[in-house]
Amino acid sequence: MNILLTGGAGFIGRWVAKQLLNDGHSVWILDDLSNGREANIEEFGSHPGLRAFIRGSILDESLLTNLFAEHRFDICYHLGASINVQDSIDDPRTTFNNDTVGTFYIMEQCRKHNVKVVFMSTCMVYDRCTEETGIAEHHPIKPASPYAGSKIAAENMVLSYYYAYGLPAVVIRPFNTYGPYQKTGGEGGVVAIFLKNKVAGLDIKIYGDGTQTRDLLYVEDCANFVVQAGYSNEVNGHIVNAGLGRDISINELAEMIMQDPARIAHVEHIHPQSEIAKLLCDSSKAKRLLGWTPQVTLEEGIRRTEDWIRTTNLI
Repeated sequence: MNILLTGGAGFIGRWVAKQLLNDGHSVWILDDLSNGREANIEEFGSHPGLRAFIRGSILDESLLTNLFAEHRFDICYHLGASINVQDSIDDPRTTFNNDTVGTFYIMEQCRKHNVKVVFMSTCMVYDRCTEETGIAEHHPIKPASPYAGSKIAAENMVLSYYYAYGLPAVVIRPFNTYGPYQKTGGEGGVVAIFLKNKVAGLDIKIYGDGTQTRDLLYVEDCANFVVQAGYSNEVNGHIVNAGLGRDISINELAEMIMQDPARIAHVEHIHPQSEIAKLLCDSSKAKRLLGWTPQVTLEEGIRRTEDWIRTTNLI
């Protein structure tokens, strides 16, 4: 198939690109490099399936118009977005434009050319987990940051195109993804940040009391989930979660990684209002509709990520 991958030079995007190329597709990557890095996709440079890397913005309507007109895309995996919660609080306009308006521009092109859309949302749209079985797709949402609010708005736009136009589209909500190629600074990279500090011989800092929990999904499992959502018609019109199904507190994670309480400190939370106290994923819908289950344990994923950080200069 011919596939457009927005945000393909980002952390998750490069792993999605890798699987799509391995599966034999022709892939065009669009990325403005605000979050992504060309170094992430250097290894695919000579791959015959990578038709082009376009440095450009999803807000550039003329660029999108030309891209969609020139290439007969079968699927658009739309991962391009502003992803930093604190940035969205400091500068909500940029996040709204990238995550909501940019998604609208993508949807218009996909509608015009009848291209299936896989829209990457986030677990940050959810309210805290109250069920022992975890957060399923019908769980209450809570836009506790402009990032979450922008993603919810975009989700609704994507699903409206399914209902109004019959456009094949799916909204996916992966939980906290980690692994090789994740940046070691900024939002969402808690595993990478902790591991980088460990390797560098530095202490680690935990925002707040550290009792908040996360469901940590290894990036290759996440990429497989993203790709499979594009291949299947069973998920069209649906919202689908993906996570490990095991949550861990930030305190427990820090102890697992550092194995030395003296090197762990707690600091004041920079945005406590947007913190989700408990995140635990119920992925039963993904298993039912896609046959997807995670394959990499948390311990194995952390080991692989630490090995990568120790042997790379890309951070």
